[in-house]
Amino acid sequence: MTSSTPVAQAAPPAGKQWVDIVSKTPEAGFRQGNPNAPIQLVEYGSRTCPTCGRFAAEGVEPLRQKYVSTGKVSYEFRDFPLHGAPDLALALLNQCVGTEAFFPMLDQMFANQSGFGEKMTALPESFMQQLQAMAPPQAAAAMAEGMGAIEFVKQRGIPEAKARQCLADQATIKSIADVMADASNNRGVQGTPSFFINGKAVDAAMWSQVETALQAAGAR
Repeated sequence: MTSSTPVAQAAPPAGKQWVDIVSKTPEAGFRQGNPNAPIQLVEYGSRTCPTCGRFAAEGVEPLRQKYVSTGKVSYEFRDFPLHGAPDLALALLNQCVGTEAFFPMLDQMFANQSGFGEKMTALPESFMQQLQAMAPPQAAAAMAEGMGAIEFVKQRGIPEAKARQCLADQATIKSIADVMADASNNRGVQGTPSFFINGKAVDAAMWSQVETALQAAGAR
């Protein structure tokens, strides 16, 4: 990848840090950092994807500290529910917390990925068969309960009634489906994680690869 000219730092608004600036984008993703950053990193991710979990564990903190904090790079997460009901359930519950709290909840969901996985593995085959016959909202709610996700968000301040309401939110379900359809049909996304820098797909899955691509784009 050809290295470009280093981009300049940008000062955040008074009294703020760039990592504290979070907004929902027109593409229905959640962006952290300078909305006008010259280098815009987008991840299409799934909360049950092990490679996404590894990126969250290894890459997100240095990404924020070294790059997003400078105003040179923004980081946007877009949902790509690759694994159906489990991913949809977690995506709906994550968006339930609102824009400002989106990334702290995303971080905690990735950190608990193995916990969700253990509960899913323990679910009986009959449950999984019943799930296949359900409509997406019912399947998401049943899976959220089965994998312990409702209890997980309850422990983090979301009342159960609100969690169940979010799991049945048709507008958010449609929004997530639209993001996935756009990614699949128009951007060539086939799996997770898939990264883009300034709209161009990056051949990267690990943090070391993403960081190399960011530096080549001028983030240094």
